Amino acid sequence: MTYNFSNDYSEGCHPSILNALINSNLEQQNGYGEDFYTQKAITIIQDKIEDKNADINLVAGGTQANLLVLSSILRPYESVISAETGHINTHETGAVEATGHKIETVYSSNGKLSPDKIIPILKRSSNYHSVRPRAVYISNSTELGTIYNKEELTDLYKFCKKNDLFLYLDGARLASALSAPSNNMSIKDIAELTDVFYLGGTKCGALIGEAIIITNNSLKENFKYNQKLRGALLAKGRVLGIQFFQLLQNNLIFKLADHSNLMALKITKALESLGYSFLAQSDTNQIFPIFPNNIIQILKKEYEFTIWKSIAPDLFAIRLVTSWATPEKVVDKFIDDLKKIS
Repeated sequence: MTYNFSNDYSEGCHPSILNALINSNLEQQNGYGEDFYTQKAITIIQDKIEDKNADINLVAGGTQANLLVLSSILRPYESVISAETGHINTHETGAVEATGHKIETVYSSNGKLSPDKIIPILKRSSNYHSVRPRAVYISNSTELGTIYNKEELTDLYKFCKKNDLFLYLDGARLASALSAPSNNMSIKDIAELTDVFYLGGTKCGALIGEAIIITNNSLKENFKYNQKLRGALLAKGRVLGIQFFQLLQNNLIFKLADHSNLMALKITKALESLGYSFLAQSDTNQIFPIFPNNIIQILKKEYEFTIWKSIAPDLFAIRLVTSWATPEKVVDKFIDDLKKIS
C-alpha cells in the first residue's frame, strides 16, 4: 500500500476529538452555534487574539469560508486581488466568481503578495468602466508553502488601509505557518494586521471546520445572514464547536502543526544533502522538491504526491505534504528509498 503525501487531510481527526464527540453525544445542546462548546471555542480564540469584540463564525470548509467572506464584504461591482497561485483562483472551481465577483490576479514567484505587485492593478482600474478593486486575498502559509513575516504583513496591511482595501487572509494552514521555525508572528499579530482571517482545522487535526475571525467592525454586521443564506450555518453547530474546543485547549492545534512541519523539514534536509533543489523555500508542511522524471516514476510506485509544475522537458517540481498524523517511520523510509534511487 502506498503512503499518501498528496495532502494533509487524508486522515480522520485527532483521537481527542473523536472521544469528545462520543462523550458529548447525548448532551442536548442549542443549535446554530449557540451551543456550549462553540461559545467556549469562541472565547478561547478571542482570548488568544486579545479582542473580545472579534466576530467569530465556524464553518465546514475552506472554500465555503472564502466565498462567504468575499461575498459578504464585496459589492457586486468590486473585485478581489490574488496571487495567480491563490487557492480561490486555482482550486475552488470558480466559487468566488459564482458569487458575482471578479478575481484579479498577479504573478508571484513565491506565492506572496506585496504592495508593488498590487499597485499596477490599482493604476489600470478605470472609474466606472471596470471592476473596483476592494479586497486583497492572501494565504498563510501560501500555496507554495511560504509564509509572511511580520514586516511583510505590516507593510501590506498599511498599504491596504491607505488604498481603501480590505485585507483577507486564508488560514487553511495558518497553524502550520505560525509553527514554522522562521515565523515571527503570533495569532494576535495576524488579527491586528488583517480585517478578516480564518484559522483552519480541516488540515490540522479536525474532521471538518474553519473558524472565520472578523476584526474590522464594518464587516461584522449581517455576516450571519449571508452564512445562513449560503447554507453554511449548521443546525448541529456543536459538531464544529466541539472540534475547535478540543484543538484550542492546551494549544493542541499548534502542537499538531509543529509535528507536520518537523516531518516536512526532515525530508527537506535529506533532499538538500542529496543535492536536490526546490521550487520555493518552505519550512512549513508543504515542500516542492524538483526531480527528474525517472526518479518520480520510481517514487510513484510507493508514494502518492502531486506533480506540481514542469521545470524542463524531463524535470518536474512535485508537492509533498505531511500531516499532523504522518508517522516518522514513513518519513524515514521515504528518505531511505530516495537515497537508494539517487
